[in-house]
Amino acid sequence: MSAIKPVRGTHDLIGEDQRRHAHVVATARRVTALYGFEEWATPIFEETGVFARSLGDTSDVVSKEMYTFTDRGGDSLTLRPEGTAAVCRALVTNGLTQSLPQKVFYTGPMFRYERPQKGRYRQFHQIGAELIGPGEPLADAEAIRMGHDVLAALGIAENVLLELNTLGDVESRAAWRAALVEYFSAFRDRLSEDSQNRLERNPLRILDSKAPEDRALLADAPVLASYLNDASRQFWDELRNALTLFGVAFTENPNIVRGLDYYSHTAFEFVTTQLGTQGTVLAGGRYDGLVAEMGGPKTPAIGWAGGIERLAMLLEAAPAVTRPVAIIPLGDAAQAVAIKALNTLRSADIRAEMAYRGNLKKRMERANRTGASHVVIIGENEVAKGVVQLRDLSSGEQVELPEVALVETLKAAGAGRQA
Repeated sequence: MSAIKPVRGTHDLIGEDQRRHAHVVATARRVTALYGFEEWATPIFEETGVFARSLGDTSDVVSKEMYTFTDRGGDSLTLRPEGTAAVCRALVTNGLTQSLPQKVFYTGPMFRYERPQKGRYRQFHQIGAELIGPGEPLADAEAIRMGHDVLAALGIAENVLLELNTLGDVESRAAWRAALVEYFSAFRDRLSEDSQNRLERNPLRILDSKAPEDRALLADAPVLASYLNDASRQFWDELRNALTLFGVAFTENPNIVRGLDYYSHTAFEFVTTQLGTQGTVLAGGRYDGLVAEMGGPKTPAIGWAGGIERLAMLLEAAPAVTRPVAIIPLGDAAQAVAIKALNTLRSADIRAEMAYRGNLKKRMERANRTGASHVVIIGENEVAKGVVQLRDLSSGEQVELPEVALVETLKAAGAGRQA
């Protein structure tokens, strides 16, 4: 029988990988809480319409990458490919559109059927934040600053660059869209098959194309800046001024686009050159029409999401592990005292482990392998006297002390702290 392997595009989180992953989540949870965000958790699958209507049926995610299935009741369900649509669905179905603003942090697995490569999986994980309600440029700047603060708290902000663009309002985008259709129609025969299909339905998606024949036409394509109306220009100016006030440096990149009509104004990406072609680590934008797509009222919103796998790869080092204290009972009479010591240490937030079997030498060897900082040795003599032997494995020093003084002595020695 052949060995069972993980499904292609999935990976186990064990040891250092899990510590890195957990550190990214804990850091983002802590930073977003400073901004007043509360954590939501939505199901990992939704009715297919939640994502089909929010991502657009001409997008690669919907047409090629979603994990969609029919359940036993005949309903079409989809494993969530991203988090924003699910949050907006939850906002509407839980009756929260009249209780704005809502500041939402989320984390969890997402699913897309795409070619696995470094930093990209078919089951991947994200952190995300959605600020629902405010429609001002200042809200966008604050959300972007919050994303920057998450990266800074992870120690990777200096290796990441913020790229920023405006998508304009509905009126500006409509004029730009018409110009794009006219331009690309003149080169229809030179477009890739996918882009030919997108030309009438969603021409902005052509700007995202990776096909060489499409890329060759982009240099001379109409740019949105030429079609911004006064309101869009004012929003763009106020956003850049607000980011300056928040102390966030940025580079303007007109090639950052979002292909769906409910996106407007702000689009941004935090990018790095340290992960090869998978350079975007946190990205987002304003989506003032998505809540309405879910059946709610027209509601402004700004949000972002970051790939945990990519962020974890950028960490300089894995978070340290708290070194345990090993308890070694010698003889039956010592078992009860050892168990009491275990409970006492753990109640004091000191990681403690019992060495169950083997002679003293073997148990000491195991304690060293676990990275223990100290060993507590309890034999029959120690039980009779109400004491324990405490050995510092870094210095080799061993002292006898009363059982009741164990926690205080270990705390003073730094036990329970990360290595």
